[in-house]
Amino acid sequence: MIVFVFGIFAYPIATLFRYSLQNVATGPTGISTFAGLDNFRYVFADPLFRTAILNNLKLFLCVPVMVVLSVLLAAVLFDRPRGWRFYRTLLFIPYVLSIPVVGVVFGYIFEYRGVLNTALRAAGLKLLALDWLGSSTWAMPTIMLVIIWKELGFGVVLCLARLMSVSEDYFESARVDGARWWRILWHVTIPQLTPAIAFYAVVEFINMLSWVFAYIYVMTLGGPMNSTVVSEYYIYQQVFTNNVIGVGAAAGVVLFGIVAVLIAARFWIGRRLAAFGYE
Repeated sequence: MIVFVFGIFAYPIATLFRYSLQNVATGPTGISTFAGLDNFRYVFADPLFRTAILNNLKLFLCVPVMVVLSVLLAAVLFDRPRGWRFYRTLLFIPYVLSIPVVGVVFGYIFEYRGVLNTALRAAGLKLLALDWLGSSTWAMPTIMLVIIWKELGFGVVLCLARLMSVSEDYFESARVDGARWWRILWHVTIPQLTPAIAFYAVVEFINMLSWVFAYIYVMTLGGPMNSTVVSEYYIYQQVFTNNVIGVGAAAGVVLFGIVAVLIAARFWIGRRLAAFGYE
């Protein structure tokens, strides 16, 4: 098992760090040379990399939106309205769909002459028919909307599962005391959801850094005018388009470091919540 784990995780990570310190030769007879920190200097001085990190930070704005919607929808479903199991399934289906498939479908929907704009023009709302993916102003918000649509189901099911494990006595006591739905949500539901919310938020922050490449590659290819380039796509460009593996590896090390900090934060938050009785 140790050998298996080393082969799957440790060796690729060690190779990534080694490549980040080299000018990696790509030809069969080429010789890699030691570059020291030159690749990192190039990455940090590259305006495109700064743009990519900034775009990842913009994607972070999706997380509070998903958390709020997940809590509200889970609270509604927890009251078991008629057909709640169907609604739960309907919300979760997007999460299990393949990201490239989602990207292709929404790419057709948000094209300038796509389904959405055709429907808007037919409804007499021509002014709202925008170039959603071809405009540097609207491309990133459009991708954020697609990400929220796809990732929301995971948060809803996670919060709903947490609520179903909570004793019904908390909610019954609040109702007996005359608390209405919003007060129960604020004083009972959200405190009980704290561990699930913390877990979901950290996981999605990590996803916004290291799991959005497929959306960008399928829907915009980083355009228009690099307005949707993210760190993953930057690494892809450096390695497979520009053929500078060392630079791509250095960017990968930077991304790995940021994700490692978020993972450490996840465990720290978990321990703190456990200390306060939230498990």
